[in-house]
Amino acid sequence: MRVFVYFIIFISFFDLFTQLPIMTPLATSLGATPFLTGLAVGMYSFSNTIGNVASGFLTDKRGPFVILLSGLFLTSGSLFLYSLSTSAWVLLAVRFIHGFTAGLIVPAAFTYLANSGNQEKKGQGSALTGACVGLAAIIGPAFSGIMASRTSEVSVLMVVAVLMFLFGVLVLLLLRSKYPINQVAKQQPKESVFIRGFFQNSSIIKAFLGAFFLMFAQGVLAYMLPLKVGELGFDTKTSGLLLSTFGIVAIVIFLLPINRIFDQISPLKTLTFGMSIMGVSLLLLSAVEQITVLYLTMGLYGVGFAFLFPSINSLLIESTEKGHRGKAYGYFYAFFSFGVVIGSSLTGLLELTANGGFILTGIILLVSAVLFLKRKPAPKK
Repeated sequence: MRVFVYFIIFISFFDLFTQLPIMTPLATSLGATPFLTGLAVGMYSFSNTIGNVASGFLTDKRGPFVILLSGLFLTSGSLFLYSLSTSAWVLLAVRFIHGFTAGLIVPAAFTYLANSGNQEKKGQGSALTGACVGLAAIIGPAFSGIMASRTSEVSVLMVVAVLMFLFGVLVLLLLRSKYPINQVAKQQPKESVFIRGFFQNSSIIKAFLGAFFLMFAQGVLAYMLPLKVGELGFDTKTSGLLLSTFGIVAIVIFLLPINRIFDQISPLKTLTFGMSIMGVSLLLLSAVEQITVLYLTMGLYGVGFAFLFPSINSLLIESTEKGHRGKAYGYFYAFFSFGVVIGSSLTGLLELTANGGFILTGIILLVSAVLFLKRKPAPKK
């Protein structure tokens, strides 16, 4: 049933990525001001962070099956609420509900995979989850953009709502016998695990920061790459193709036998390698002027992404115990959300050019990679 959970991860991120091309037009069509439009877009990430943390605590208490089931059905219901949005303010409320309920799914799904998998192959498993995320990142925006142009933004969200509901039914049918509720109590540690313990373990801190910097870079890339492409005289289609290039390269690495490397080499080493490659790629993006070289640079960025994503997952798995892994993943994906918001917001606040944003982010990633290697991770408690 692990394969089915990979599909759940895909549909969860598919839900996220289908929103990207359509939320601004939807808010505008409801009469939202530029401020309310930005608030509507950001509201999802804000409440999603709360949902991630809540999911972590609930997963450890009730087990991943219950939270997965609840998250899928509640997210399906929240997506149907978009059809009732008659004003920008109603849309804001729906966005908050949608973000929170969707935030319940991913930590529970990753906890299920981490707790049920072979610890000797945790790196390969993390690579497969990365492939699911990458596929969603490529298919989601394309699907929503095409369907919205032929129907409407709300129609796209209704399709995703139906898919979420169907997956909820499948979870009820397929996973209940594989992860009975009464199994949870046996996995709980006898002593309480204090949250501050997460932030006293350097390996866990590095996993959290790795997640933050990964999505910080993604936020900057999503914001600045279209500006860079526009400056070179190309259209938004080129921006989409460039983003797809890095996604395809990452997926190839995730799925090829090379993914065994994530179980053969320390995750801290592959983490710093991936972060360094991403940093170098961003610095190159700031200097590139030819479109062909731009594609090659995005391919290199995809290599860095492919090494960083499984590494931070593996580092988190090997640094936590089953009884509190749900909380760990809850905070882990909260750092993901923080990274996207802060990455795009900070470069916008500083009023950086596209090249300036790439240079700043590239330097941050390279410096962070050096600091990550400076201290050895704390032993697992």
